[in-house]
Amino acid sequence: MSPARHPDPNRDRAPLLESWKAARRRTLGNDAESLFAALDGPRTTSVRLNPAKRSPPLGPPVPWCATGHYLEHRPRFTLDPVFHAGQYYVQEASAMMLGQAVGATGFVGQNILALDLCAAPGGKSTHLLDLLGPGSLVVCNELDHRRLRSLQQNLWKWGTGRSMVTSASSGRIASLLDHFDLVLVDAPCSGEGLMRRDDEARRQWTPDLVRACSATQRTLLADAWACLRPGGALIYATCTFAPEEDEYQLQWAIAHLGAEPVQIMHDPAWGAVEQGHGLLCLPHRLQGEGAYFGVLRKPGSLAGRSIPEGPTCIHTLDGETHLIKAHHRVLLDEIHASIPARSMGTPLFTAGDRIPHPAAALDPHAMQIMISDQGASRSELDHDAALRYLRGEALRDRDARGWTVMTFNDLGLGWAKGVAGRWNNHYPAAWRIRMHPRDD
Repeated sequence: MSPARHPDPNRDRAPLLESWKAARRRTLGNDAESLFAALDGPRTTSVRLNPAKRSPPLGPPVPWCATGHYLEHRPRFTLDPVFHAGQYYVQEASAMMLGQAVGATGFVGQNILALDLCAAPGGKSTHLLDLLGPGSLVVCNELDHRRLRSLQQNLWKWGTGRSMVTSASSGRIASLLDHFDLVLVDAPCSGEGLMRRDDEARRQWTPDLVRACSATQRTLLADAWACLRPGGALIYATCTFAPEEDEYQLQWAIAHLGAEPVQIMHDPAWGAVEQGHGLLCLPHRLQGEGAYFGVLRKPGSLAGRSIPEGPTCIHTLDGETHLIKAHHRVLLDEIHASIPARSMGTPLFTAGDRIPHPAAALDPHAMQIMISDQGASRSELDHDAALRYLRGEALRDRDARGWTVMTFNDLGLGWAKGVAGRWNNHYPAAWRIRMHPRDD
């Protein structure tokens, strides 16, 4: 079954710039015209399922991602309670090629220390958490404070408790010399791969933008290389077609950093093409948008670190109680001493009080601890009540008392407190939905 193509809500797209089309004719040759046609055509919708939260059967699979699926119709995700519960992440299919890149590193299922250097909004961070071993820790860094909120919310929704959020420059993180086993650089780029869905990507393109992005990417690569352990792997990714931002960057790292290229295995039937030492995803060749992935190995041996699996424990950061993996404590404290953490693991209570933290409802293990050790209850909601809760409404219940975790299909949504025959809503105001079923 082929995935359905969905027209963009805004059919009157900005035109593709002639200067950009000329640049791609030079680099893509005969492929260029097919690319231009695809960028003016309909796009697909895809999601990646959370393996830790039960998911119903969906549409056709994304062939390069075991948990990726295309959707036959684009739903109103905002009105789907399990979307808010973190049962799936709406992600463009080409971005899911990260799984093949991690496969090339040999780290799938391994317990390692990883860094996502440019992590917001969190799609690739949550994918890394699924791909790596259950004892792994992923440090998710985002310098842009405006994007930190979405990163943190998406990590909490995913509910693994195996991440740490930081907000530091790549230069500061480079001071953690030879520290990480795996570093992902999902680099800021000119965004050519988004031109099918984003008019701003069409309007903003200039040769100067490509040059500026290329310079930034080179700095990120050098800093990422410094904090990568000998024997470790670096995954480089963009959402652009410009060779100056893609294969030329890998070539620079090979020539100037001593990086060793690693081939990303793929099925030619998928449609991705080998470009330099990486894979290029072109919208007219596969069911997805534009993207580029490359893998580099740092010479040396990874011997000397072993991250075991083990139980959870309570850790306090700036007055906020967190549930973490016990074997992560030393790693977390070590990193926090150099790069202050915004959060780590799963917060159980908000700082300064005993109000359950929203994240504790979204992490299945944390939710169970709150019920068994803290005396909270759980209240299963139907679809209508779940939407009313997600809008911030109080819910009537004559038996309401104490703290309860509101669930839908057994998945945690958030907290409420029983007072005078109703559940007072403690779903975060910033997360509440404002759309109603009748809205266009």
